[in-house]
Amino acid sequence: MTAPQSTPTAPAGTGTGTAAPGGEGAAPAAAPSRGADLTLLAVAIAGVSMSAPLIAATAAPALAIAFWRNAMAVGVLTPVAMWRHRGELRRMGRRALTLSGAAGVVLALHFGLWLPSLTMTSVATSTALVTTTPIWTTLILRLRGHRPPALVWAGTALAVVGVLILTGIDMSTDTRALAGDALALAAGLAAAVYMLLGSEVRRTATTTAYTYVCYSTTAGALLLACLVSGSALGGYDGRSWLKIAALTVVAQLLGHSLLNRVVRGLGPSTTSTAILLETPGAALIAALWLGQTPPAAAYPALVVILAGLALVVLADVRRGQ
Repeated sequence: MTAPQSTPTAPAGTGTGTAAPGGEGAAPAAAPSRGADLTLLAVAIAGVSMSAPLIAATAAPALAIAFWRNAMAVGVLTPVAMWRHRGELRRMGRRALTLSGAAGVVLALHFGLWLPSLTMTSVATSTALVTTTPIWTTLILRLRGHRPPALVWAGTALAVVGVLILTGIDMSTDTRALAGDALALAAGLAAAVYMLLGSEVRRTATTTAYTYVCYSTTAGALLLACLVSGSALGGYDGRSWLKIAALTVVAQLLGHSLLNRVVRGLGPSTTSTAILLETPGAALIAALWLGQTPPAAAYPALVVILAGLALVVLADVRRGQ
């Protein structure tokens, strides 16, 4: 998977400083080194790896969990955005605001599809399928006229084989699990669109400005979905609220927000391929915490997916040399 090549490459880094004047053409301030971005990426992957196990262990409707994790994140970001980053928000420009809002709607769709899948299939399988983001990203870029290297296609094909192995496991055991697989795959596609929109916005907007608009839109869309579907927005026990708060901190603020931060410097290619590392992370956490040890046949599938990831990353390294 490669980032779009028809658009000039943005400067390295992801800074969150004040954007330069100039509306839509304003660029974020100078940012950390690539090494710092890679460190933040590792923290982000660790954060999102906690997402599926926490959701599966929380006694609340899936859509409500998705709403509260975004609404709480907006609550945390609001004082910072209004006090220190009002100028950045004003200077985002119509195009950046529109794309940020679109990313928020797609992120809401991602959550709305993925969270229910966690109650229909295993955490390991759902996470493996939802993290097929780089596969969809590669296909979307190809449809847009970009030509990824042959090694990217090979890695993508290998990852697809791993996905098919996982799907085949669920097809042979439970039709409900198959439906959960389909939801997780669709959520992976939505995540790819979200990642590509975010990488475009981050060329000119800072992390705080982008995530604030994006998460606000996501929370609004999910609130509407909860009201329409009748999902209870309250009445949970104290443990459930603590788990939702933990989900907000580790998966939303540390996970998604740091992914949004590093995507400008590392690009959508490296960022989205690294998300596949969420699969073994979530599986390990689910096995240790929830006792959800995957079937023995699932392990080869996970190895195949990770092998595909390695080929895609290798292609990125060669392209950058």
